[in-house]
Amino acid sequence: MSEKQDAAAAAKPGDATTGAQDTSKAALEAGSQHTGRTAFEVVDVRRGLFGAHGTGDTSGYGGLVTTIALPGPSERPYGGWFDEVVDILTEVLDESGTGYASAVEYVVVDRDELTLHVAKAHLVEVAQALRDDQDLRFELSLGVSGVHYPHEHGRELHAVYQLVSVTHGRRLRLEVAASDEDPHIPSTTGVYPANDWHERETFDFFGLIFDGHPGLARIEMPDDWPGHPQRKDYPLGGIPVEYKGATIPPADQRRSYS
Repeated sequence: MSEKQDAAAAAKPGDATTGAQDTSKAALEAGSQHTGRTAFEVVDVRRGLFGAHGTGDTSGYGGLVTTIALPGPSERPYGGWFDEVVDILTEVLDESGTGYASAVEYVVVDRDELTLHVAKAHLVEVAQALRDDQDLRFELSLGVSGVHYPHEHGRELHAVYQLVSVTHGRRLRLEVAASDEDPHIPSTTGVYPANDWHERETFDFFGLIFDGHPGLARIEMPDDWPGHPQRKDYPLGGIPVEYKGATIPPADQRRSYS
């Protein structure tokens, strides 16, 4: 099939589009096998520009088909210092009674980066263990980022924490998932106080609710703004938007953040 025929097939619905999807999936699986990286898990097939629908898109990318895939769980050995960190964390969590098996759902190593997928009920315990143990000492959190995976049913909303050990010169990532129906995640401000405004931003843009946060409120959008603008299901255009402006309440009526 020529490049023009291939492009035309991708732009049309039906069997040709299905073939393009299958080819993309096969390429991802083959690529992960031959590079030695973690196998990829296909989570969605996105059609059109940014996967948006009903926006009056005139970009010409309406027939674009993109396979969305994420790296799956990794198996031991993880390589480098990754095994050492996981071994120490396992020991600390088991001794504390939390239990590594209950707290850490799985580990992903991809592109020489370590990600621990953590059960949200144990997020604070894992973060505290990573910060306080002298052999771990991930004393710095660079913030919190939100991610929305609409097709990952029961785990649509993710919060991602970038942690740094200044002591040992290491970095890792914590990732926690919550559902649309129960978008609650424990706040980490008690462990990393600088996450305060980052959690507010993630709440503002994604709708994740950080339980125990000292003053969870919108930080960039107006208080009366409908919805959360960085979610994949947020309307992208064609809807009149009225910004009502901001008002400054009297000092004795202002929101407390402490």
